[in-house]
Amino acid sequence: MLFNSMAFAIFLPTVFFLYWICPAKYRFLHLIAVSYFFYACIDAAYALLLFLCTAVSYAAARCLDASPNARMRKIIFWLGIVFLLAPLVLFKYSSGIFTAFDLFPIQFMLPVGISFYTFQTLGYLIDIYRKKYPAERHFGYYCLFASFFPQLLSGPIGRGDKLLPQLRETRSFDPAQASYGLKLMAIGYFKKLVVTTLLAPTVDAVYGEPGSYIGLVFGIATLMFAIQIYCDFSGYTDISIGCAKLFGIELADNFKSPYFSCSIREFWGRWHISLSTWLRDYVYIPLGGSRTGPFRHAGNLMLTFLISGIWHGAGATYLVWGALHGLYQILGNMMEQHKRKREKTERKGMLPLLFRAFPTFLAVCFAWVFFRAESLADAWRILSLTFYGITDFVKYLKTAVICLDMTYGHMVYITIPVLCLALYDYASLKTDVIAHISSRKPWIRYPVYVLFLLAILLFSEKGVSTEFYYFQF
Repeated sequence: MLFNSMAFAIFLPTVFFLYWICPAKYRFLHLIAVSYFFYACIDAAYALLLFLCTAVSYAAARCLDASPNARMRKIIFWLGIVFLLAPLVLFKYSSGIFTAFDLFPIQFMLPVGISFYTFQTLGYLIDIYRKKYPAERHFGYYCLFASFFPQLLSGPIGRGDKLLPQLRETRSFDPAQASYGLKLMAIGYFKKLVVTTLLAPTVDAVYGEPGSYIGLVFGIATLMFAIQIYCDFSGYTDISIGCAKLFGIELADNFKSPYFSCSIREFWGRWHISLSTWLRDYVYIPLGGSRTGPFRHAGNLMLTFLISGIWHGAGATYLVWGALHGLYQILGNMMEQHKRKREKTERKGMLPLLFRAFPTFLAVCFAWVFFRAESLADAWRILSLTFYGITDFVKYLKTAVICLDMTYGHMVYITIPVLCLALYDYASLKTDVIAHISSRKPWIRYPVYVLFLLAILLFSEKGVSTEFYYFQF
């Protein structure tokens, strides 16, 4: 079931109403039932896989908690890790492995959300092994932790010590929290239904057939993809977090205006935060983090980002994308001392910030080419021909306009929502925009709400219900 579908528009109010009229002690059962129904609407068979991963991680954690023997705990831990990773490897990577080694052809349909709930249950099991907190004894609450429908398909990746206590808590309805959640969902729908939907056709056309294009159109399509993937994924996150607030549950932030970052390290502190912190806590730090020598530290960074690339897919393009970000981090560390001295004299304001963030944004866009391209050959064509013909700049621009097959009016039509989003993200660096508007007087805030809803209606493509980009991961 898609967040941007008519089915979800019926599902959510129904679930919300039944949840708050249900006796408090049975609400977790209600959420488990609707979460599995939500997932089964996509594919009922894979709901069984979700339950199996839940049961294995729950049983392994309970055994770890009960076993005093260090050797036995290690055996249980690694068996649990293998059982949890096996479905992910089978469904996500087996086709590529068999093809690479010229074995019998096999193709599995990737269960939606498997990367997210696998990492969530893996993180929980690692925390229990480290004795960070006791294992959850109640299978029902743990089952809800692993399957809570707002975050099930594309995160944010939850942590046991943050989410499980909330699921156990007896709460009463908070109108302010629910109101904030609805407004956050509206922001998410604007990103998905307006910005993503306007940009996706051009990106798909150019990256789907790069042999049919040349020149500046590649740069424009890459810029569009950078905005598209951000709006699509952060839009899902906004809807997810806002939806959870309707039930009194707070999920972790996943995006914080990442394209205003002034370094790759800062970018990863703002982009897909639940994954980057997961990799930091369960991969980078156990490898030694920055507590080693410079060469080992560089290796730790590179390995962590290669794993990030593999998490997204088995293709060589994802590995190159991960390697680029690893290289960016290594180079960024080498320049860190110089940057600290420079920051003391930097001016504040939007234009100076854009100037400082621009090199980071270009580096991120360069890596996005490999992330989006269907093969390394396609990525090479896009990069090598982006500046083809730039010596005749007027013709270079005209060729791009012709290739895009857009009128100038259509370009303006696309640009307006993107600029609105950029202003929202910039304002979000300093204040909670939703809370700020909500605190204004009614004659100010209600016209803003009406204008925002009208913008969604006017700019969005009616009747279009497309999957979120990160569902493929």
